[in-house]
Amino acid sequence: MIKRPLGKSGLAVSAIGFGCMGLNFSYGHALEERDSITLIRQAAERGVDFFDTAEIYGPFTNEMVVGKALAPIRDEVVIATKFGFDIDQASGQNRGLNSRPEHIRAVAEASLKRLGIETIDLLYQHRVDPAVPIEDVAGAVKDLIAEGKVRHFGLSEPGAATVRRAHAVQPVTALQNEYSLWTRGPETNGILKACEELGIGLVAYSPLGKGFLTGAMGKDAKIAENDFRRLLPRFSPEAMAANQGLIDVLKQVADRKQATLAQIALAWLLSRKPWIVPIPGTTRLSRLEENLAAADISLGVEDLADIESALAAIKVEGERYPPQLMATVGR
Repeated sequence: MIKRPLGKSGLAVSAIGFGCMGLNFSYGHALEERDSITLIRQAAERGVDFFDTAEIYGPFTNEMVVGKALAPIRDEVVIATKFGFDIDQASGQNRGLNSRPEHIRAVAEASLKRLGIETIDLLYQHRVDPAVPIEDVAGAVKDLIAEGKVRHFGLSEPGAATVRRAHAVQPVTALQNEYSLWTRGPETNGILKACEELGIGLVAYSPLGKGFLTGAMGKDAKIAENDFRRLLPRFSPEAMAANQGLIDVLKQVADRKQATLAQIALAWLLSRKPWIVPIPGTTRLSRLEENLAAADISLGVEDLADIESALAAIKVEGERYPPQLMATVGR
């Protein structure tokens, strides 16, 4: 697979990465550890060299699975993980945000052990902690980089002004924000502009709209009780019915390109900027191969114009998160 630069940091990764969260967290079902390890290795065999995890996924267990899976090829891959929550080590309960410098260090040390590695390639702050100045956060990661425990610094879902303040202390390699055909905030909230000006890459999570943009979900979709999408306004039956226009747009272009809806959604993201890297997740090899094939699809001027024109006529219904979670983004 071709590689893409994450801004001007010198870090280049496969054009499509692998978001590992859904292997055992959030979506109502979990793969057996051996099956997760197999799928991660199958992704690597197919050219993926960028794998995303976090301490909160599980919590803790996702990092351990990723570490085991990638141990044989550690030097050939880029492993990203995240800090930012105060998780009780015994119960796994998330007690809220915590980005105090001493906590960042403790989390990084624990992540290194769970992953079984000596250096974290890309360490993100998972959510901006309003109780801790971002300069202190950047400084803590800067110290970890100086010690060889971390290679690159990232932020997830920050506000553009926060990015600039952090970058002035320790250069930011990548921002991980939700970005897709139905979540286009980075285009208008200053995030893409900051990336362009500062030479920062954008890692797009949920590039398939948490499954909706594959066309596999509609108003009658049955969402499991323990699937976090039940909490999201955009996944109410009414919102999914109202948002079917997005699926119609994708289907028209997909038919023309002899591709799937998911492939068009990913190809659209890849067309936006050369430093954008989507990280779709899946638990199935067939979906993995489908997603990776999107890197070979080129959307022409007419395709992109048709998509833009159609999207302009659609108002996406429903917020991407409930109010308490929306309050943690864009800080």
